[in-house]
Amino acid sequence: MKKKLYIINGPNLNLLGRREPEKYGKASLETVKSICLEKCKDYSLDLHFFQSNVEGELISEIHKAIDDGCGVIINAGALTHTSIGIFDALSMFNGPKIEIHITNVYARENFRHKSYISPVVTGIIAGLGMNSYLLAVDAVHDLIKD
Repeated sequence: MKKKLYIINGPNLNLLGRREPEKYGKASLETVKSICLEKCKDYSLDLHFFQSNVEGELISEIHKAIDDGCGVIINAGALTHTSIGIFDALSMFNGPKIEIHITNVYARENFRHKSYISPVVTGIIAGLGMNSYLLAVDAVHDLIKD
């Protein structure tokens, strides 16, 4: 049975490719999903890719990962800087958790410098565009190897 990797995307990421392409690039979220799927196939991981603009739906996906996930990669978008609920849900997941950001949040507005979820994740990848996702898949794979 393949190990299931959860990639969870938060608010406004459904508009990748159209939203501020000078910051976030021109690739759509569907393109991100496709490149992550190819990378997961290389590692024999079953990809569960999810996006929502609703905080509670993101929390529910993390709860699903608690039951059957080998790792969680999360780009919580703006909820990174506000959500204690996502912090609590991630705290309950025992596998590797990678927080990612397409942009370098530390080169942006001050309110983006504080992450509520960073204290409970295994690692953080930021500022590398779509490569942040691929590097996170590599990291989870390396962390779960038997």
